[in-house]
Amino acid sequence: MSTRQMSKKVKKIPTFKNEDEEFEFWSKHEAIEYFDWSKAKRMIFPNLKPTSRAVSIKFPIFLLERLKFIAHKNTIPYQTLIKLYVKEGTEKELRALKKVASRN
Repeated sequence: MSTRQMSKKVKKIPTFKNEDEEFEFWSKHEAIEYFDWSKAKRMIFPNLKPTSRAVSIKFPIFLLERLKFIAHKNTIPYQTLIKLYVKEGTEKELRALKKVASRN
């Protein structure tokens, strides 16, 4: 079967008022229904900065002091260290989930 035969009708992506509305939409819909992935091309956006949102997290004092100590030893802000740890943990979990999914 050729790529042309495999192409399917895709749904139209709605117009969003803001990023929160778009996030809400994509958290409830599958991208596969809205894109023809056979036509996708790899892109590089070297100047794109990820959108950030402040969150409030309560840490036990001893843990926060340990994080600050480690960050100081690495000459980086402790918030940066926390983001690095969260990023690494998230990537590790996603790799594990992909491994489990590929076995099924």
